[in-house]
Amino acid sequence: MTQTAYSTSGQVIDWIEYHAATKPDARAMVDLASNRIYSYAEMHERVGRAAGMLKAHGIKPGDRVAFLCLNTTDIMELIFGCWRIGAICLALNFRLTPPELAYILNDSEASLILVDDPFKQVAEATKPHCKTVKHWLGTTGIGGDSDYEQEMAKADPVYDFYPQGYEDQCLLMYSSGTTGNPKGVIITHGMVEFTNAGAMRVGDARPDRVSLNNMPLFHIGGLAVTGLPALWIGGCCVIMRLFDVDTTMNAIDNADLNIAVLFMVPAAYNAMRMHPRIDEIDFSRIEIALGGGETVPEPLSHFWLEKGLVIQEGYGMTETCAAGTTLRKEDIPHMIGSAGRPLSHSRVKVVDEDGAEVARGEAGEILFKGASVTPGYWRNPEANAQSFTADGWFRSGDIGRMNAEGYIYIEDRVKDMYISGGENVYPAEIEGILYEMPHFAELSVIGVPHEKWGEIGCVVAVFKDGHACELEAILSHLQDRLARYKMPAHLHVIKELPRGGSGKVLKYQLRKSVPAALG
Repeated sequence: MTQTAYSTSGQVIDWIEYHAATKPDARAMVDLASNRIYSYAEMHERVGRAAGMLKAHGIKPGDRVAFLCLNTTDIMELIFGCWRIGAICLALNFRLTPPELAYILNDSEASLILVDDPFKQVAEATKPHCKTVKHWLGTTGIGGDSDYEQEMAKADPVYDFYPQGYEDQCLLMYSSGTTGNPKGVIITHGMVEFTNAGAMRVGDARPDRVSLNNMPLFHIGGLAVTGLPALWIGGCCVIMRLFDVDTTMNAIDNADLNIAVLFMVPAAYNAMRMHPRIDEIDFSRIEIALGGGETVPEPLSHFWLEKGLVIQEGYGMTETCAAGTTLRKEDIPHMIGSAGRPLSHSRVKVVDEDGAEVARGEAGEILFKGASVTPGYWRNPEANAQSFTADGWFRSGDIGRMNAEGYIYIEDRVKDMYISGGENVYPAEIEGILYEMPHFAELSVIGVPHEKWGEIGCVVAVFKDGHACELEAILSHLQDRLARYKMPAHLHVIKELPRGGSGKVLKYQLRKSVPAALG
């Protein structure tokens, strides 16, 4: 039977201490950028020093400690150091501007922030506008001389774990803020534990499997899908500073690293698909390939299936600690296109505008309830009232349907849907068909204003080199596949789609910029 750091009592235990005692020499973390390798015994020591460093700076249980970093083992040390003393770790999107960062730091009342070298200037511009941050520590993110390493070296290690239960908060992550100010999502120890348990069951997790962590660790997918579960079960995290397709391909092909678990957004899988070495790389060591962030186009799933890589698409969000639904290996290929069935600790239903559950196969808003769902937003009762039903169901804001067997299909975001001539149009349906064409590196469909129909569709495309096409070719491909009101009327070509920290296309930016470009 696999041993994990799981607590059945509702009392949180120190995973790193547990594994350091039971398997001290096993690899815990590998940092690709610096070639640093830490065993569980070494990680236990460094987490202790991180905890001691935080205590020396006056951090108390419940205080918020932030990081603004590219992926680095420093993040994991800081997170577990916070948890060891009962503090809350605040993950910051490194793509944010100084005003955006200042808002989050002030709203969260953070006390300390760890800043990676690439973001020093951003931090300096943010600092004058922050009211509560007393300590700004620098790090290189790859070892060597820095504030962080100096403070770690002189810290008195803390090895006693501050008593905490499943209901206690451990992380704070802010939503992307596509409408209004971003909202702080409260993540508890219980949410993390049940997400870990769900990941273990779905992936038949084993401690001998090595996970590649090349998605941003400030995002719930990058942290909670592969990073934390690997350390919970006593496995190894291979950490990449930032997604890079060459580095990713080389890591997968490296027999010494022995990467067995991936989690990536569709854009990353697509970048690998187009890599010139795609036919040279040995993918046979990959046992678990998870996909999320947005719907995985069916042609992309089928391409990787032919390569022997079974992409298990999942569906979740920060508010569900990345958990919700997922496909199992045995569901593929016949269920490709679905986001799977609810995890064991999740309840899912689909409702109409009045909150009544719809019949199987009918579209409606997806609602969640369960052990991995957030108890609410940070100090934001208005957002809580809008996002939760009276009986505690979380409103996802996503449109989907559930088939007779309980599999969820994501139609689109409520806010991404547009209305043409009184008919609802879901861009994801159109995008899935267009990805069958060989022309697109990536694409997005949005609604743009129209005097007669209210809105009409526009394909925003990034073409592969030498594979451009006209709107007529697109319409020809869609003909007989879609109703007339769903047919796009415009094609707009750009060099790159705007994406957020999670890898999702920022359609709200396209809805602002594209209509003006169309004239």
